[in-house]
Amino acid sequence: MSTKNFEVIIVGGSYAGLSAAMALGRSLRKVLIIDNGHPCNRQTPHSHNFITQDGIPPAEIAAKAKEQVLKYKTIDFVNDLAVNAEKSKNGFSVIIKSGEKFTTKKVIFATGIKDLIPNIRGFAECWGISMIHCPYCHGYEFRNKKTGIMANGERAFHLASLVNNLTDHLTILTTGKADFSSEQLAKLESHNINIIETEISELEHQEGYLQKVIFSTGEKVVFDAVYAGFPTTQHSDIPVSLGCELTEHGHIKVNEFQQTTIEGIYVCGDNSTMMRSVATAVANGNLAGAMVNAELTKEHF
Repeated sequence: MSTKNFEVIIVGGSYAGLSAAMALGRSLRKVLIIDNGHPCNRQTPHSHNFITQDGIPPAEIAAKAKEQVLKYKTIDFVNDLAVNAEKSKNGFSVIIKSGEKFTTKKVIFATGIKDLIPNIRGFAECWGISMIHCPYCHGYEFRNKKTGIMANGERAFHLASLVNNLTDHLTILTTGKADFSSEQLAKLESHNINIIETEISELEHQEGYLQKVIFSTGEKVVFDAVYAGFPTTQHSDIPVSLGCELTEHGHIKVNEFQQTTIEGIYVCGDNSTMMRSVATAVANGNLAGAMVNAELTKEHF
């Protein structure tokens, strides 16, 4: 790479980051994408709810996107991990794991979120395959199947209301004392949704496809899929270290233009929205790229 100075650095080169890069590349902006090749859906066999790409493996979509983006000659790509960034007089500097330092006028963080998955044997192997998070992304494939919801309280009740439309075989797995109001319990009962409070000790599966949930009592119950609602955290702590504020849900706070609370920093993808899907990531990545280009244009025209 001949240059280390860019107009825009995009940290994160999955769907949102690549979408932002394409918008900028088409405006002849000098862009660097930094990505270490570990998207959160790398284990998911097929992507859904994204028109023209329904049922395509996520890695295939990402590879095609990267190929198309890098045809724009003003875009560079480095396979590495961004480990630090600092505000400078004319913008920002970004340092990668290898020690290289790049400078830029604007930064877009498309760094995603990290799932804080429970320490249950078999969970990690099933995550994104049959242990799933989104009815819109995965629900249709498990319609009419024996389905669990591993969550409690409001999160479990919300998921149950959505998944109830997809199957009549639904059970909530609270892994502890159920935390529902009397009205919620009555609603769940009216839809024949059972609740199991026993803790889960293991997931029995075949290459990530769930077969049985094993409880701490030793009881085994057959399930085809389980929705899991658990906490997430920012995949990168760099935006917060630069002063970006978070929402009460732990996402990076943005305005309607994907701009953070720090001037010159934009974000897109899972790190800043509760709608966690490829389609959403591509959409707000495109918006972030366009808004950064608009800001650069305003500064120099």
